[in-house]
Amino acid sequence: MKNDGNLLLLGGGGHCRSCIEVIESTGEWRIVGIVDPNLPPGSMVYDYPVLGGDADLARWRDRASYALVTVGQIHTAQVRQRLFAWLAENGFAAATVVSPRAHVSPRARIGAGTIVLHDALINAGSIVGENCIVNTKALIEHDCRVGAHCHIATGARVNGTVRIGAGSFIGSGAIVVNDVVLPENSFIRAGDLVRRSRGTEDRP
Repeated sequence: MKNDGNLLLLGGGGHCRSCIEVIESTGEWRIVGIVDPNLPPGSMVYDYPVLGGDADLARWRDRASYALVTVGQIHTAQVRQRLFAWLAENGFAAATVVSPRAHVSPRARIGAGTIVLHDALINAGSIVGENCIVNTKALIEHDCRVGAHCHIATGARVNGTVRIGAGSFIGSGAIVVNDVVLPENSFIRAGDLVRRSRGTEDRP
C-alpha cells in the first residue's frame, strides 16, 4: 500500500500521548485523529480530535490508509492484539514508527505496527515482531528474537540472543541475561533480573 502519510491512532490514553510525540518527531505522518470508546467524540488529545469509538473505525478509511495501536500494555496483550486484527479487517495498513532519537541497526528487523520510542536501541541481528512497543531507553541487544505483541518497557535491558515469546511484557528496568528463553505471554516485573529460561518447551 502506498503511504499517504495519513495515520489513525487507536487508543487515546497515556501511551498514546507518548506515541504522538514520537510520531510528530519523525516528520513522516499526519495524524488524522484518535479512535477511543472511552473518550467523548470531539474531545482532543493534544492537538488531535477524538473521532469516535471502535464501531466507527471503518468510517475513517477514506481519510487514512494507515493506523497504529496506541493502547498501552502491561498485564496482557489481548487488547492490542484485538485492535491490531481489526486494522486489517477494516482495510488499514499497520504503521511502523521509529523515533529519530532511537537506533535500529540496519541489520535488525522490526515488524509492522511496532513503535520504537526515544533513545531505544535495537542491535544487529535482532528481530522484533509485529505490533510491539519498544519503549523509551529500552535495549534489545544483538541476535534477539522478540515475538509479536510484546512490550519492552522503559529502560529494560534484553541481552544478546534472548528469545521472547509473543504477547510478553518485560517491565521497566528489568534485565534479561544472554541466551534466556521466555515463553509466550511471559510477565517480567519492573526491576527483575532474569537469569534462567522459563518454559523452554514453548520456545518461540
